[in-house]
Amino acid sequence: MYIQYTMDQLTLPMDLAEDIPENHLVRVVNTAVNRLSDRIFSAAYPGGGRDSYHPKMLTKVIIYAYTQRIYSSRQIAKAVRENIMFMWIAGRQRPDFRTINRFRSERMKSVLETVFTAVLQFLTEEKYVKLEHYFVDGTKIEANANRYTFVWGKAVVKHKAKLQEKVKTLFATIEETEKQEEREHSNQDLSELGEAAEMTSEKLETAVKKLEERLQEKPKDKPLKKAVRALRKDLLPRLQKYENQQTILGDRNSYSKTDKDATFMRMKEDHMRNGQLKPGYNVQIGTENQFIIGYSLHQRPTDTRCLKPHLEKVKASLGKLPRTIIADAGYGGEENYAYLEKEQLEALVKYSTYHKEKSKKWQTDISKLDNMRYDEEEDTWTCANGQKLVFRYESKSVTESGYEIRQRHYRSMGCEGCPLKAACTKAQGNREIRVSLGYMRYKQQAREKLRSEEGYALSVRRMIEPESVFGQIKNNRGFRRFLLRGLPKVSLEVGWLSLAHNLMKKATIDQKKKIAVQE
Repeated sequence: MYIQYTMDQLTLPMDLAEDIPENHLVRVVNTAVNRLSDRIFSAAYPGGGRDSYHPKMLTKVIIYAYTQRIYSSRQIAKAVRENIMFMWIAGRQRPDFRTINRFRSERMKSVLETVFTAVLQFLTEEKYVKLEHYFVDGTKIEANANRYTFVWGKAVVKHKAKLQEKVKTLFATIEETEKQEEREHSNQDLSELGEAAEMTSEKLETAVKKLEERLQEKPKDKPLKKAVRALRKDLLPRLQKYENQQTILGDRNSYSKTDKDATFMRMKEDHMRNGQLKPGYNVQIGTENQFIIGYSLHQRPTDTRCLKPHLEKVKASLGKLPRTIIADAGYGGEENYAYLEKEQLEALVKYSTYHKEKSKKWQTDISKLDNMRYDEEEDTWTCANGQKLVFRYESKSVTESGYEIRQRHYRSMGCEGCPLKAACTKAQGNREIRVSLGYMRYKQQAREKLRSEEGYALSVRRMIEPESVFGQIKNNRGFRRFLLRGLPKVSLEVGWLSLAHNLMKKATIDQKKKIAVQE
């Protein structure tokens, strides 16, 4: 009547591998990690102490966990005890969550990129990727930080300036009350504080010590005692706090108190649609055939200034960069074009106005520089009414990374009475323009490449390359918030995610090939 059922009898087979399908993802992970040389992991184990779990076993467990949407070290440890796939890949060993977390975030900090590069080498040898095209894009992922414990750079500067003014006012009051003796020291004290220069906590500390020495000579001076107490207990500690905050900020405009490396950014997945800022990181990846070729983590919200450090990191890992770089308009700055030209790379990078300039409205707008005619020999621009704008002077500006941008300034000689002036400029006087001829040249090169048959095909392909990878990571695998804190550890998380994604992609392609052969 029923199939025989008993839990008290030993059954065969006892080998867990018998219950795992031949083409299962866990086997793909196992095969890929087994191909790695044991020497890769030697840097993570200096030696000494009791024997450690084998790094290949822990690497397999973590990568497979990330493919199964399991990111917590406690959940991974639980799966190793209860899940047959994890039991098999761990060889029935049971590392606890502390071991898994320590291996993931500390042991592998100097090894993970080498592992990623080695796996990528396998994929290249087996023709999954060719390293010819590199599709770049970025996405913001929320940090593991409190959303409401923030520090804003502008607020720190404002409060620090108010405090410095308060301190100077306090010293001025002391000078006023100490007319005789204070006059002899006032110049010295205020000079050390720096009336013209910025007041620092070191200068204030020196000045407070001198006031304390003076207070010992006149212990009954109540105004002086009150001032010293305010400086020592309140103003000096606050100034030190503001300086520490500015050091943490660096060139950023914000950070979170619970993860000081995280910067507040606007996230697309803001369900309230109120432009809420959240602490996060900007994850940059480059893909080919939807495999992740390179990854990097940044504290800047915008993509423009992330391209160069991202490609430098990829170049250091791979030894060279793919021949063609394809990116959207978020990367189309003059500095990026110059860098790609210097590296002798073919750049299919859109600039900010690439799509707008195709519209009829743009093409008929006489105020746009693109609709004026430039004479290279005369170095003049001609407007829609035939008036020439002549060169006046050249200005230079330097970006934070040290790149110099040169802009040439031109002015029309006679806009008075021009019937087109209202449509051309809002300026009261003659029309003025400033132009970076280098940027104009880069834009023209990009325009020609993007409008070619190959360039158009690659720009269309870009929309299904990194975007699909981000969709897999965020939506299909549910990774929308980092678990670890601090730039080094969060970078490791991105590395584990990238490894898991590449092996999942390989398994999917292999499965499709097998089905195609069977049909």
